[in-house]
Amino acid sequence: MTETASCSTGKSGPVLSVDVARLRAIAAATPVTSNEMLPLDAAVGRVLARPVVAASALPPFDNSAMDGYALRQCDLASDGPWHLPVKGRIAAGDRRAVVLGPGEAARIFTGAPIPAGADAVVMQENVTRSGDQITLSVRPRPGQNIRRRGEDLDLGALAFGAGVALTPPRLALLAGCGVPNVAVHRRVRVAILSTGDELAEPGNPLVAGQIYNSNRVLLRATLVRLPWADLTDLGILPDDPAVIRTAIRAAALSHDVVISSGGVSAGEEDHILDALRAEAAELDVLKVAIRPGKPLTVGRLGGALYFGLPGNPYAAAITFAQIARPALRRVAGLIENPDTWLPAVAGFTYRRATGRREYVPVTWDRRDPVGRPILDRLGQGASASLSPVARAMGIAVIPSDLSTVLPGQPLQVEPLWE
Repeated sequence: MTETASCSTGKSGPVLSVDVARLRAIAAATPVTSNEMLPLDAAVGRVLARPVVAASALPPFDNSAMDGYALRQCDLASDGPWHLPVKGRIAAGDRRAVVLGPGEAARIFTGAPIPAGADAVVMQENVTRSGDQITLSVRPRPGQNIRRRGEDLDLGALAFGAGVALTPPRLALLAGCGVPNVAVHRRVRVAILSTGDELAEPGNPLVAGQIYNSNRVLLRATLVRLPWADLTDLGILPDDPAVIRTAIRAAALSHDVVISSGGVSAGEEDHILDALRAEAAELDVLKVAIRPGKPLTVGRLGGALYFGLPGNPYAAAITFAQIARPALRRVAGLIENPDTWLPAVAGFTYRRATGRREYVPVTWDRRDPVGRPILDRLGQGASASLSPVARAMGIAVIPSDLSTVLPGQPLQVEPLWE
């Protein structure tokens, strides 16, 4: 599937839809295969490399879900109220083998083991106690307020398959069923570089014609937050074809993924594509019907996945988020693709040329009657703009065939959570 667009990068090849470009990028990604064993405390955010089964049942024994009294259903055969003597007290951690005799109840606390013979727990609020006797008027259901052994996860049951990210709740589940260590994929080795004689790093004085390199900070700040990525920053490369070719060749030899920004359009000083072709790279995407960010390169350079992002900051941010990041997740071995898009409605008017799916920075402080955010557009969508996206609460997507956005138009928005 391809989409037409009004502008051209000057390079050959069809203009691909965002969805097709994303799928091609994912298809070009090769998951890492080596792994390492880590204790649970060191594995947060890492990607599980092998299935994990429960080393212990969770819970490991029948236990009380409430503070109350354990009793036997058969002792409540006649009509109530019922009067039962209290024989003993069982707290969490009690190791005694308590047996409940006929006509007896036992004081029990949350998490304590259910005594042998008991088949229900009555909440303490539902009984009246006088000395060593309780009185209750409502017969509990069989099994009421009892957490059965293995009802959460049985011994030997599959906890998680390979390819899931180890979030704090998932690690807690593994700890609860007795798993001390997990096999995780090694971190993805990612190299980033910028190209352009016009770039200077913040803190250095600008000479005539230079701008500060914001893309490096953008990519670094994004990638260092990924627990499964190991980042190398190769800095700024000059607009020299030989230097660029040497640098990307070396990066591909020692990394799983190489990401460059700038130099992927059609200008005489845009050397990335020529360097990739000279290195016999397998290029999968050249032009994408996306605004901002149509000039984009995705492919393989030797054993590495390669992304050539646009040089303009907002275009680089959008193409990374929509196309590069899903492919990076596949390299990491992740099988889950979280859907973070939410329904919203436009609170603005916007007329535009069709042919490209557009991503616009938005904010909101009100909602419609069904709770959807009413979006306010920020800035003019220029691919070099930084202020709008820096102030945005989210990114809204406008379909490629929609020429006019009017207030009330249903849209999708992806919140930019901190």
